[in-house]
Amino acid sequence: MDIVERLEIVEDTRRLMADYVRHADHHQWQDLADLFTPDGTFTPYKPDGSVLLRMAGRDHIAATLGAGNRPDDVLIHHLFSDQIDVKTADSARGVFAMEDLIFRSDDSEPPADLPFKTLHGYGHYHAHFVRAGGSWSIAELVQTRLKLDFTY
Repeated sequence: MDIVERLEIVEDTRRLMADYVRHADHHQWQDLADLFTPDGTFTPYKPDGSVLLRMAGRDHIAATLGAGNRPDDVLIHHLFSDQIDVKTADSARGVFAMEDLIFRSDDSEPPADLPFKTLHGYGHYHAHFVRAGGSWSIAELVQTRLKLDFTY
């Protein structure tokens, strides 16, 4: 594979993750889930290294994220400092530094298991990307956390 092909893969996977955070910020849970392979997984971790939850499959990802975020919550996600390693013409891995903020409205009833008013998180997304039928998808996404700040 030549350098142009590698750079195209890097740009395609960057754009895929940009779509991911845009869909999250706009509460477009099914559109976000459709960026994954049909059996793709998403596993966010807590700062202590323990699994917060594990989602498998598009329907599970969309339903879980939709249930955890209310329509009037304001979500803000930032990605920076990406490192993308092209493994083959149809496989790549990436690490993206990330920051996210969640602001719940005064009228919002937070889920009992995450009863915060605001969240400010820092960490990394670790992604495995695959291409099938000419399109890139997320086969596996792991979110690791360095720090989470909450107000209640």
